[in-house]
Amino acid sequence: MTTPYPFTALVGQDDLRLALLLNAVSPAVGGVLVRGEKGTAKSTAVRALSALLPQVPVVAGCRFSCDPAAPDPACPDGPHHVAGASVRDARMVELPVGASEDRLVGALDIERALAEGVKAFEPGLLADAHRGILYVDEVNLLHDHLVDLLLDAAAMGASYVEREGVSVRHAARFLLVGTMNPEEGELRPQLLDRFGLTVEVAASRETDQRVEVVRRRLAYDDDAEGFAARWADEESAVRARIVAARALLPQVRLGDGALRQIAATCAAFEVDGMRADIVMARTATALAAWAGREDVLAEDVRQAALLALPHRRRRNPFDAPGLDEDKLDDTLEQASDNDQGDDDPDPDGPGGGGKPPESGPDTPDTPGSPESQGEAGQEGEAGQGDEAGQQDEASPAQAPAAGGGEQQPVRAAEPFRTKMLSVPGLGEGAAGRRSRARTEHGRTTGARRPQGALTKLHLAATVQAAAPHQRARGRSGRGLVVRRDDLRQATREGREGNLVLFVVDASGSMAARQRMSAVKGAVLSLLLDAYQRRDKVGLVTFRGADAEVALPPTSSVDAAAARLESLPTGGRTPVAAGLLRAHEVLRVERLRDPARRPLVVVVTDGRATGGVEPVAQAGRAARLFGAAGIASVVVDCESGPVRLGLAGQLAGELGGTAVTLDELRAESIAGLVKDVQGTRTRSVA
Repeated sequence: MTTPYPFTALVGQDDLRLALLLNAVSPAVGGVLVRGEKGTAKSTAVRALSALLPQVPVVAGCRFSCDPAAPDPACPDGPHHVAGASVRDARMVELPVGASEDRLVGALDIERALAEGVKAFEPGLLADAHRGILYVDEVNLLHDHLVDLLLDAAAMGASYVEREGVSVRHAARFLLVGTMNPEEGELRPQLLDRFGLTVEVAASRETDQRVEVVRRRLAYDDDAEGFAARWADEESAVRARIVAARALLPQVRLGDGALRQIAATCAAFEVDGMRADIVMARTATALAAWAGREDVLAEDVRQAALLALPHRRRRNPFDAPGLDEDKLDDTLEQASDNDQGDDDPDPDGPGGGGKPPESGPDTPDTPGSPESQGEAGQEGEAGQGDEAGQQDEASPAQAPAAGGGEQQPVRAAEPFRTKMLSVPGLGEGAAGRRSRARTEHGRTTGARRPQGALTKLHLAATVQAAAPHQRARGRSGRGLVVRRDDLRQATREGREGNLVLFVVDASGSMAARQRMSAVKGAVLSLLLDAYQRRDKVGLVTFRGADAEVALPPTSSVDAAAARLESLPTGGRTPVAAGLLRAHEVLRVERLRDPARRPLVVVVTDGRATGGVEPVAQAGRAARLFGAAGIASVVVDCESGPVRLGLAGQLAGELGGTAVTLDELRAESIAGLVKDVQGTRTRSVA
């Protein structure tokens, strides 16, 4: 067995270590989500923590690790007798990204259940992790249905398996730790909220600290056991401190003053629901126990807020997690002052301060305060920006020429809700929420013989296949005689995620400030829709004489939004170059992920001006997509009294459809791609 890297030998990453230790002291905190770039010791820290956890007493022979002091009365291996007890190390169980639902929650022996009528249950990873650590590396890449099962079990402390008429329930209380690289995509906000704490980690920029990291890692790689032995005393001290903090935890007092600070902080930062308040209370209590105190102090509340609130303040995937520490300090101080005022028997007397705090000169809402001046300044800037945009659009003298130089990037307009664009037909790609597909989860549409391991039994079809052979098989008892050939796999239809490739015109004809702002707002809205539907996204831009891949296909929608925000405009309109570059991106991506179907969204006014015979070249490039049957939509950005309709012609060459910006916002466009596909099919017939 490999010797784990010592927890106390980690260099830096103070917040990460503290968050993990607090959960070791009080698992009720709710786990840790560790966000950070690759190579920042996320996995190393989690694996090192398991060696610090105290040993676990278990009922001998129980596959579900029941506690001898309080065995689970509903344990599938019960009832238990306390006489048989043993002690083992706390486990750290890893959940692979590609794990199946059966591997996570456990699987039933279908043949024994049908033939003998017994609940033959094989425990899964949730049972293995009971009273230990469940570690999910790259949790943002885990399938949604697995994340739902995982977090439900973490919240309820139990796992429920309900399938094929068999019901099994067992305890599943564990320390949940997930790690992720935000560049590869984000978790949904409601799933973020289920993690108690979150920590942002990054590699140190200090030379001495980086040198020490390399020195220790090389020493560990050369002699892992010897390196661990040199840190044994520090490890023992931390382990003893965890045990002492656990013992002290029930005695820690969370006073009304601390509770008011917690409530005021959550209200000030406008977090949704009450989970944040509860997590902050538990975290502050664990912090006091870790410090060896029986009272929660303001410093505990402040640290709890820094760990529990940043990921709960996000309203959409384009918001960066974080917390304004100055605002936090002001909120805590104001809540403390209010609490002291409440304790005064005469609030209007000399010590009470009769004037309400909100009318004081230093409050954020007071005219003349820095906060209100900042807001007023922002409003003024926004108004000037709108006026400038209108002038750019209205004045031909100020509008850039088609062949003009590069223009400064403009901010995107406010995103809006779009209707669904879908790919026609029935796919078999990764689970998502956009296009119809054959999936492991969804409504049952039929049955077939299993190809490989049976994962989803179609009970009725199995019984129907086995029933005619019962007399020939010599059936004499109650059980149905089932053979392997009788088993039938359920076929299910759900939704898949697609590759949404944006091909965005950034030429001079798109450069009017108000117009480009609206275009960016529309693309941002489609990106938000792609995030919600669990798509991969890519971004190709074209202007001047060529096109470039601004963002290769990725699950990180916020990365696409960042590239879009900084997109400059200007120059000619090489539509053909943009389409050819997009076609090459799809070709390469098809080799990497052949099951994921693409949807191309071209955002342009269609006025091709780059190269020789630009319109004809654009038509030839577009016909490549139509010939390959690639679903496409053209968002027509043409405006003004004179419209050439070139975007609509381009959509016809692509074999797709065209919608205007207004239609994208206001009218239903679900099924437009299907309609075009149907039209093409009828014309071929």
